[in-house]
Amino acid sequence: MKKIFVYSLAVMMLIGCSKQTEQTEAQEEERVEQVRTTVLQPREIERVISVSTNLQGYLTQNVAPSVTGKIEHIYCEVGDNKRTGDMLVRMDQTQYKTTKISLSNVEIEYNRVRELLKSGSATQQQFDQLKAQFDQAKEQLEFLEANTYVRAPFSGVISAKTYEDGELYTGQPIVVLTQINKLKALIAIPETYFPLVKEGMKLTLTSTIYPDKVFPAMVEIIYPTIDASSHTFQAKIQIPNDKLLLRPGMYVTTTLGLGKENAIVVPYQSVEKLVGANDRYVFINDNGRAKRVAVTLGQRFDQDIEIISLEIKAGVEMVTTGQHKLVDGVKINVVE
Repeated sequence: MKKIFVYSLAVMMLIGCSKQTEQTEAQEEERVEQVRTTVLQPREIERVISVSTNLQGYLTQNVAPSVTGKIEHIYCEVGDNKRTGDMLVRMDQTQYKTTKISLSNVEIEYNRVRELLKSGSATQQQFDQLKAQFDQAKEQLEFLEANTYVRAPFSGVISAKTYEDGELYTGQPIVVLTQINKLKALIAIPETYFPLVKEGMKLTLTSTIYPDKVFPAMVEIIYPTIDASSHTFQAKIQIPNDKLLLRPGMYVTTTLGLGKENAIVVPYQSVEKLVGANDRYVFINDNGRAKRVAVTLGQRFDQDIEIISLEIKAGVEMVTTGQHKLVDGVKINVVE
């Protein structure tokens, strides 16, 4: 009898718990959140992209001759300005001088056989062999001259020096020549703007070092591929620097204007962020229920932000107050 009583009590408790669960679920299903909304309308904006980057010398030359041996003399120090054609380094001249003497001897024999060929006292084969030797020796001398007496290929400043006079050159650059009267930088631009950015576009850049100055720049090259991980593409910009105020390595902010266009702009506080991630979303009114829509953030305008999504367009009713307590699918009541 006692066992029957315990069994009956357990059944009643289970039935009671089941009813309570059903009542709780029913209450949750009937929960209605009070919100305020706004009907989205396009707004004309001035499309501007701001990207931070580091400046680089427009041209950089690692002065590393193609011949090894002793460094006889280095004609510069770090910070020296050099013009195109200025001597930078003189390597050991032994091989160059030996090759120069050999070329002189081959040239004499080449000219002699050429005259003999005209009179028929030498064969064409003899002449061709000597001509090949002469051309080869001439090319070798030109190569050694360029790598023995190393000159500046462009105007710039010596930004590094690794060796001293008399040291043995082993392949590491002897000096580094950097062009600074013209600079360059690479900027990463979101793929959304790929159709809008064109070569030759003007832009500006600013630096915290010169808070009151704005420097002109130009888009020189647009890289043809999109980075699959960051969804950005690179553009190379060119910066004139005749006054030498800017230097390679400086951190700057570039600003590129892309003209006017219509966009959906909403209060920044109405956009939610997924906890533990950088994903952004908003809630819209979907026939009396909250619908969560993932969005991409665009340009910032003080307290407003541009949002981009296929589901976000003119006429959509978006929640602007009370969105913090919403979950996807919950009933909402729009209040004035």
